[in-house]
Amino acid sequence: MTFLQRSFPRSFLTRLSFVALLAGAAGAQAAEPLRIGVPVGLSGANSVVAPGVVQASQLAADEINAAGGILGRQVVLEIADDASGAVGAQKAYDTLVFQKKVDAIIAMETSAARNAALPIVSRGKVPYIYTSFYEGRSCNRWMHVNGWVPEQQVAPVVDHFMKERGAKTFFLVGSDYAFGRGMLKFTREYIEKQGGRVVGEEYLPIDGSDWTPVVSKIRSANPDALISSTAGGGPNVSLAKQVKAAGLTMPYGNLAIDEATAKTMGETAVGMYLSASYLTSIDTPQNRKFLDGLKAKFGADAKTANEFSGPQYEAFFLYKAAVEKAGSTDSQKVVQALSEVSFDGPRGPVKMDRQRHAALTMRLGQVQPDGSIKILQTFNQVDPGAQCPDLK
Repeated sequence: MTFLQRSFPRSFLTRLSFVALLAGAAGAQAAEPLRIGVPVGLSGANSVVAPGVVQASQLAADEINAAGGILGRQVVLEIADDASGAVGAQKAYDTLVFQKKVDAIIAMETSAARNAALPIVSRGKVPYIYTSFYEGRSCNRWMHVNGWVPEQQVAPVVDHFMKERGAKTFFLVGSDYAFGRGMLKFTREYIEKQGGRVVGEEYLPIDGSDWTPVVSKIRSANPDALISSTAGGGPNVSLAKQVKAAGLTMPYGNLAIDEATAKTMGETAVGMYLSASYLTSIDTPQNRKFLDGLKAKFGADAKTANEFSGPQYEAFFLYKAAVEKAGSTDSQKVVQALSEVSFDGPRGPVKMDRQRHAALTMRLGQVQPDGSIKILQTFNQVDPGAQCPDLK
């Protein structure tokens, strides 16, 4: 007979064993991995930029896990292909939310994919950080956004063209979906408010690649400047190549280009203007740490960090901070905390407290002959404006 058996009645020992069993079960549950869904366009229009987004996610997860995880739980990624569109997003989110039962979703996606996914996020009550720049005013109680919106991104390009290049007339070109039309609607209104004039506005389907008729209309209109807003990746490349091949030389501002895609274009992108919250040339310890981390983890296979991968990386740390502030992964508590926490990452301090959007430092850049982006001007902590005033 053991000391415990001699000293305590059997009924007490039975209860003690039961409590120990529960404690053991709780400990095992606490050690279960925390699953974060990463739906992204591995195929379709976003396939050019998706690999960089996946790498940024993997780096963030590794760094978080190396530091002890989130509330002692290791982060496991559940990556799914949304095919860059609505149908693919519905399949990917159904799998992540209802089969994989992820604790959160952190995703850079097309607006079409996001809009199709939001009803599924609402049904599953899953915290969702949308990391892509977009056309603005997408509101959902489960979603926070750390990418830029038109109020932050359009003015630097338009103002530069009008004040520095003397542009008075503009031609707008976009992909025919929520992002393309939303961005150019805002751009047209801003141009006209500043006293400029839009002399043409043309669209192709999101997967369109033959811009020949559009380029002909640009040539005929002979605008002082060209501004495009296409789906990220493939459409950016095809439009830019065809504009260049046609010999059109007016200033070209691309509202949807990222640094990695610009580099893949080579000579085609030289001289192009862009407005971004993230560029690899940001000279801060946080950005150097991010870039060094990618190089150390992926070596020669590391993708160029860009406007998609930078916010994706930061979002994992914003989620970590929210969970730790909430003290649990409870969805309601985490969503509330996401509006209260901040993270000082590659782009600088980011806090999604502006109606679940973030004030961001924006940079006006121009593509150089060596593929780098020269920062022409910096605009600190630009407010996103009224995005979701009625969201509680």
